[in-house]
Amino acid sequence: MKLGLHLSDLTWPGGARDLAPQLSQVARLAEDVGFDRLSVMDHVWQIGVIGPPEHEMLEAYTALGYLAGQTSRMSLMTVVTGCTCRSPGMRAKIVSTLDVLSGGRAWLGIGAAWNEDEARGLGLFFPPLAERYGRLEEILQICLQMWSDDDGPFNGRYYSLARTLNRPQPISRPHPPILIGGSGEKKTLRLVARYAQACNIFAGPDAARKLEVLRSHCEAEGRNYDEIEKTVLYNFDVGEKGERTGQIVEDLQGLAALGFQAAMGQAVRVSELTPLEVIGKEVIPAISDM
Repeated sequence: MKLGLHLSDLTWPGGARDLAPQLSQVARLAEDVGFDRLSVMDHVWQIGVIGPPEHEMLEAYTALGYLAGQTSRMSLMTVVTGCTCRSPGMRAKIVSTLDVLSGGRAWLGIGAAWNEDEARGLGLFFPPLAERYGRLEEILQICLQMWSDDDGPFNGRYYSLARTLNRPQPISRPHPPILIGGSGEKKTLRLVARYAQACNIFAGPDAARKLEVLRSHCEAEGRNYDEIEKTVLYNFDVGEKGERTGQIVEDLQGLAALGFQAAMGQAVRVSELTPLEVIGKEVIPAISDM
């Protein structure tokens, strides 16, 4: 099983002045100890399950561009970008740029968006849910067209692009992998089966059922279920002195048995660096053959 470090809580000692060097230390150490991928949230305010909206939050793709320069191996992505906060053509261009400048390490992590408060707060577009799903599917189609040899127009229900020219093209072939976040059984997992190379769902009692729903959508779409990487959100809390590493390994073994191939989550107290060292020493070797 592969592990991904998700940087979601950036309210660290030292404040804004120390955030860049701390991010650099965290990213480099995560890569050194064996994390496979690095992700950030695509929010403009902190989300309620982590902290108050006033806590620190960096713009996602600016942060990923910085992190690309601090690392050399890990894949880079958002988990996940809301579908309405950028125009589709610009989104494809941003991910293409990240892919080129990182040497082919960019992913497109995307979902249907949910945080209406921050959207209203900063004047971002936020239509009703059904429309967001319709826009999400067209965004996926536009990105795939822009990452192909077809630079012709795109005319959909929600978006019209006169010319989908995109140069330079991404280094990743045939295109940057697409990860769709969320576990909605009727729409989200159907879009995974139709367009994505990976899904990302929550660890929980219904996780196994979600994978079976995805399998059924793959059958309906004529898609090979095994082509899709199954990733799961899982927070890495090693405890004060590393006493929880055994439980983490046990949990990851259970998730691997269900069919998950990657676990992505924040490491509690990650700015202290020690949790990453513990994970690299105790957890990653124990799951390397899963």
